[in-house]
Amino acid sequence: MDKFEEKTLSSKIAYRGKIFDITDDEIILSDGLTRHREIIRHPGGVVICALKDNGNILLVKQYRYAVRSAQTELPAGRLEKGEDPLEAAKRELREETGYLAKNWVSLGYIFTTFGICDEKLYLFKATDLSFDKPDPDEGEILDYFELPLSDVYKLIKNGTINDAKTICALMRAFKLDEQN
Repeated sequence: MDKFEEKTLSSKIAYRGKIFDITDDEIILSDGLTRHREIIRHPGGVVICALKDNGNILLVKQYRYAVRSAQTELPAGRLEKGEDPLEAAKRELREETGYLAKNWVSLGYIFTTFGICDEKLYLFKATDLSFDKPDPDEGEILDYFELPLSDVYKLIKNGTINDAKTICALMRAFKLDEQN
């Protein structure tokens, strides 16, 4: 067994929820020791860095119950079972902001908290936007707005934006471009 490999001996569902499940896995480490891992099994999601022709970035603000505060972030959402990530990104951008995009570029993916969760977020950059109308999910209360990239960076620097998926998508969409 490879030094950086852990093999599953058994797995049982400890919790079944509407959004995610939690499994209790018994594993064997490369040194032969056995351990238990409690893993959140999540369907994954998408994050969209939508850039308007004027150079502004589309953002959303919504209350996040887990952290008991309103958060500013890029449009994002959960994948439906079997849904293609690009199709999910198109759906989420329209639902949350009312915008459609003609050009889509994959920015890869990130794992949110791989020590305890298998959630995989697919990142996209969307350009050549046109406005249709927002169509948020029932119970999804949010505002969308736009800011210049320089103002978004200021919000990250001053701690207004603390959302990891937003920061990662922006980094991949813009900072990595400057390295080429």
